Amino acid sequence: MNFEGFPKIARWSREIIITEKIDGTNAAILIENGIVKAQSRNRFIAPDDDNFGFARWVEANKDALVFALGEGRHFGEWFGNGIQRGYGMDRKMFALFNTTRWKNAELPDGVMVVPELYRGPMEDWIIQRKLQYLEMFGSKLFGFNRPEGIVIYHTAAKVMFKKTLYNDEAGKGD
Repeated sequence: MNFEGFPKIARWSREIIITEKIDGTNAAILIENGIVKAQSRNRFIAPDDDNFGFARWVEANKDALVFALGEGRHFGEWFGNGIQRGYGMDRKMFALFNTTRWKNAELPDGVMVVPELYRGPMEDWIIQRKLQYLEMFGSKLFGFNRPEGIVIYHTAAKVMFKKTLYNDEAGKGD
């Protein structure tokens, strides 16, 4: 038998970061020892076995991505023309999830950071207020009028939650 200790419990009333949930396809760029790879939510992808052109875009922009992002696995959302809502765009872009790391960084063309809506203490009413704001005023992303919802990152627990504006209670089987 192996001993397994009980994990530390994060305090609920700690900092959260609320960002707009972008409706695209989950993606990441892995940069390691000079090698650049693209991935979807479930697998590595390549220009000849792609996910909405993300791997082709990464390959075409790898030098700028290595220079700007550096080593690591950079998670985000690949969104725009032809993907989910499309946001009325005529191109696709990659939005990084980590607003703390990338908030004021100089990023290459086609890369941005998801819109941060709030950073501060966890309060249920703030979460509801941010959802209402999106419903009333639309997406902070290019003024699109039908945003998907929000992502709440609890910094102490290092866990994310999502709330969507439409059919949140139904979910997508998750």
